[in-house]
Parts: sequence; structure tokens; C-alpha cells
Amino acid sequence: MRRVVVTGIGATTPLGGDVASSWKALLNGESGISTLTQEWVERYELPVTFAGKAKVSADQVLTPQEAKRLDPSSQFALISAREAWADAGSPEVTPERLAVDFATGIGGVWTLLDAFDTLKERGPRRVLPMTVPMLMPNGPAAAIGMDLGARAGVRTAVSACASGNESIANALQRIQLGQADVVVAGGAEAAIHPLPIAAFAAMHALSKRNDDPARASRPYDTDRDGFVMGEGAGALVLEEYEHAKARGAKIYCELVGGAVTSDAYHITAPDPEGSGAARAVLAALEQAGASVTDVEHVNAHATSTPVGDIAEYTAIKRVFGDHTDSLIVSATKASTGHLLGGAGAIEAIFTILALTEQLVPPTINLDNQDPAIPLNVPSDPTKLSRPGAIAISNSFGFGGHNAVLAFRNL
Repeated sequence: MRRVVVTGIGATTPLGGDVASSWKALLNGESGISTLTQEWVERYELPVTFAGKAKVSADQVLTPQEAKRLDPSSQFALISAREAWADAGSPEVTPERLAVDFATGIGGVWTLLDAFDTLKERGPRRVLPMTVPMLMPNGPAAAIGMDLGARAGVRTAVSACASGNESIANALQRIQLGQADVVVAGGAEAAIHPLPIAAFAAMHALSKRNDDPARASRPYDTDRDGFVMGEGAGALVLEEYEHAKARGAKIYCELVGGAVTSDAYHITAPDPEGSGAARAVLAALEQAGASVTDVEHVNAHATSTPVGDIAEYTAIKRVFGDHTDSLIVSATKASTGHLLGGAGAIEAIFTILALTEQLVPPTINLDNQDPAIPLNVPSDPTKLSRPGAIAISNSFGFGGHNAVLAFRNL
């Protein structure tokens, strides 16, 4: 089986406009969550008035023409992919051996809803001709593919909050099967819009701590009351090991497993038994040729919802048993909020950096840990002690989607 390594990473998040600034802020225990200042918050009397806006606006990075022709989700995707590509050394690869697997959970919601407003208020002749290419969920992947000249295939996974991890798992498989030598993979989301906020709030999924936004996302805390929406993107350059080695590429770590399962339980609620999530973890470890005791670090899905956090703990305990106490767990959505289809990608990057720097980022806002979730979740940066150990990153989504990645240092 062809081995797959990570040779480049890129991101734009609520913590920073690139990987370095996002990682630094995460290690410093900062929050990327703040009160929304847009006039539509008051106009629509939204019950939730805060979110994790991207730290650096896309129009500060892209050209005016690029920004005009891309939905915000595609803007973030392109920014993260360009950073990852440059970080990888802009590898020379035959276009027919270069692919893109880039996800989103919702897609071009800003474009879609703005166009509908234009249709209602100004008529069909004023709807922009680029509306469909901008709103389609494969827009972010297509933008990256055209920018890099990828001709081995451009694909999009849309599986709610598991989308980013699923795209990375798909990319792993493509390289293993010999369909490509290099794949740019990840996910993006830009859904901080009044309609998604109102809809998520209506289903009681969002935190309503309007008076204290920075402390609203609090995975595993007894006072957690829902997730916080975030936006941004993360991108990985995945490369066949011999291909990377031949060009003298910098290698962060090896992607040794990527597994996808489904619960077939409920459209929004996770299986309380955690069986589907557990199967995904075990399948990723089986691909890695690893045992449960080889895992030292888990970047948990940990959205800060009352039900979801316990379901994930149940799955972890189901897989790891007594070894659960030896795991060092991080819940980075406490700092970034939940990037939906982009969450898995930025959390994969945080997992990669935890491995390469042997340092687990802290989880903020954990004041009173739920006794029903007795995990080791440090509130300060914590050193890893086993350089050859496995680190996994979990992502789970509405519809019962489960996607788990496993990484290991070379």
C-alpha cells in the first residue's frame, strides 16, 4: 500500500489568518468568538448574537476580482489552499497526477440567499450570471482545482460536520490506490448568515451566552449549552511518500488512517451508544496497523452540546477501555467555534502540529468538567511523551456521519 504524508498545511480561522497565527493563539488559550456587529443581527432580532468570524477578512488577502467571483466559502478555501501549497514548496507534479478533495457542509449560502433577495426585490434580470457557480457546494474545490491546474479529479464531500475529515480520508484512499500522487484536501465554511443562525437556534443547537461570547463554547463543561458557529478553512497537501522523498519535501507526519461510517440512527442526534463513531475509530486504527494503546492524543469533535459531548465520550470509552485514562484530549472548538464542514480540516491541522511539536493545545472554558465525561482534558499546553504514538482527530455530523483520521510521526 502506498504511504501518504503531509507536506503542506494552510488555514484561515477565527484565531488567525494563517496556520502560524492560529496555532499561536490556540496555544495561548485565546478565543476567536466575539459579538457580531452586522446590522442584520438587530434587524432580524436574532436570538444568538455572536460567532467565530474569520480573524482576517478574505478581501484583505484576495484580489478584488477574485473576491467578487467567489462565494465566501470558496474565498476561504482558496486562501488556505494557497498557503498549504506554498508551505509544501509548490511541488512540481504532472497535472494528471494532482487532485483536489475539498469539502463543505453547507456551501455558498451567502450567494444563494443574497441572490434570492435580489430576485424578490429587483427581479430576475438583476440576478448575477455567476450565481450558480458561486453557490454550488463544489465551488471551493473547483476554485482550488483551477488555481493549481489539478486534472486528476476534483471532488467534494458534503456530509455536514464530518465533511472535512471525509474529504481527507477520500484523498488518502486516492493516493493509496494510485489515482494521484498529490492531493490538496480539506474543508471550508462561511455560513455566519442570519438564516443558518436562526435555524440552528430554533433547534436549540447554539449556545445563547450573548453576554459572554468568548466563554460560550465550553466542551465538556457542566454549563455547556450548545455550539458556537465559526467560519474559515483548512487545507492539507497530501503526498505519496516516495514522491515527497524524491523531491526532498518537508514532511510533517504520515496520514496512516482515514475511516468513514454512519449511524443510521437520527438525522441530528448522535447514536447515544457511540457504536458508529467507535467503528470509525477502530477502522482508522486498523488501516494504520495500530492498536488502541498506540494512541496518545485525541482531537475530539467536542462541539459543546449537552448530548453530543457525552455520546463522543461513550464512543471513546467503547474503543479505548482502560486506555482512555492515558489519552490526552483536546477540544479546540472551545477556541475556534464550530466551522461545520471546515471543522475537520482545521482540527486535522491542529492534530498534525500537536504531533510534530509534541505539544497538545489547551482547552479553554472548562471550569467544571462534567463528571459523566472523565477525560484528561488539559487547560494548559501539555507535552506528549511518545514521539511514535498515534494521534486521531474525530468529526461527526448531522445525518449520522462519522469520519476519523489517524496520524503518526515518521
